[in-house]
Amino acid sequence: MPRRSFFEPGAEDPLSYALAERDRSTLRMVREALEAGDVMLAYQPVIGALTGDPAFHEGLIRVLDGSGRIIPATQFMPAVENEELGREIDCAALRCGLEALAGTPSLRLSVNMSARSIGYPKWTRTLQDWLARDETVGERLILEITESSAMQVPELVKTFMTDLQDRGITFALDDFGAGQTSFRYLKEFYFDVIKIDGSFVRGCDADPDNQCILAALITIGQHFDMFTVAESVETQAEAQFLVDAGIDCLQGFHYGAPAMRPDWLVSAERRAEEHVKV
Repeated sequence: MPRRSFFEPGAEDPLSYALAERDRSTLRMVREALEAGDVMLAYQPVIGALTGDPAFHEGLIRVLDGSGRIIPATQFMPAVENEELGREIDCAALRCGLEALAGTPSLRLSVNMSARSIGYPKWTRTLQDWLARDETVGERLILEITESSAMQVPELVKTFMTDLQDRGITFALDDFGAGQTSFRYLKEFYFDVIKIDGSFVRGCDADPDNQCILAALITIGQHFDMFTVAESVETQAEAQFLVDAGIDCLQGFHYGAPAMRPDWLVSAERRAEEHVKV
């Protein structure tokens, strides 16, 4: 009997099999890390255009493998976007963010979530438990929802936002301009912050098309009384153009890469240790 070729119809070729097995292995590592609590946030400053100081920080979830190394999010986030594991990642990000807010009273922090987690019992319970302990964490918490996620269930997002904004929580529309936002919904959403997608920011100091789009997006934010943030700012020239264009805040490697132990966190931990000793 002739040996079957890997490339016959219906059979996986060796490369596809290897890639699929790698993906399965990565998801197993992510699941095990979440069960063990091997997650933490990396913090990136969001800088006020007029002050030059951090207006808030964004907390980006980092999942660690058994050796303590970061599992690149690009290797698992697309695969878990609409899965239970994705909701668990949102829960872990929220928990880490709330712990950071409780431990650092001067901190204002944004945490990413997806519309998939609205109504997810564990996510809701995590938030309600922390608000019951200390309502000030809600006043300093910003929840970022991507434009593409919000547009999947706009009516649900609107109700969710209204309920939590009454508790003092701020909402940011992430990756603004990259998706398919209906301006009818934008008018009704009442986001507090819009974060303009980095694809329009990169090279904006020299790209007339990006300059035109940025001017329009900033104007929309101002008209609807929303705080505007430019993402992915990488050069001083880009930053200066954005400041001149009227942006409120800037975020990107030009101001600092995400750091898991920024100076303010180290200082907060040191103060907590000294308080325990006293």
